[in-house]
Amino acid sequence: MIGRIQGTLVSVHPPRLLVDCQGIGYEVDVPMSTLYQLPQAGQKITLLTHFQVREDAQQLFGFATETEREAFRQLIKISGVGSRTALAVLSGMSVNELAQAIALQEAGRLTQVPGIGKKTAERLCLELKGKLAPDLGITAGQPQAIEASSEVLQALLALGYSEKEALLALKQIPPDTSVSDGIRMGLKYLSKP
Repeated sequence: MIGRIQGTLVSVHPPRLLVDCQGIGYEVDVPMSTLYQLPQAGQKITLLTHFQVREDAQQLFGFATETEREAFRQLIKISGVGSRTALAVLSGMSVNELAQAIALQEAGRLTQVPGIGKKTAERLCLELKGKLAPDLGITAGQPQAIEASSEVLQALLALGYSEKEALLALKQIPPDTSVSDGIRMGLKYLSKP
């Protein structure tokens, strides 16, 4: 119903903003990623919005970009994930980081967001798979590369390397590398002093 809001930023009380639109003040909840892009109070602001009507409340959520709003809408479609949890996810990681974690099925990265437990992270990985990637420019030929990267990552983790070490090694491997070559290249990179 309300898709965009433009007006003067009156005040900021994270995660809520007060935006004056021709004499009417709208309270808008935003993720931290949007909060960091805000101008000073008293300046003009434009936000894309999602209006949510529930039995006990009407809430307006604001986003700096269309990809943030779309990610929020995908998150709240998942059973057990409400608007507060969706805002927490978008505050804890960028949409690109979220899409990468989903594409690589890295539930561990999602559990680092406050309020996201192991079961919720696994549900997010399962239900969002393939839903965020198209908006981020991942082409049809890349799912195999993402799947291979995920297998290489899992193999390095199984060999006792930390997630940080394994992700660093993964960045050194060309995207079209096979799983066996990727593991070999990752081990070679990690064995360097």
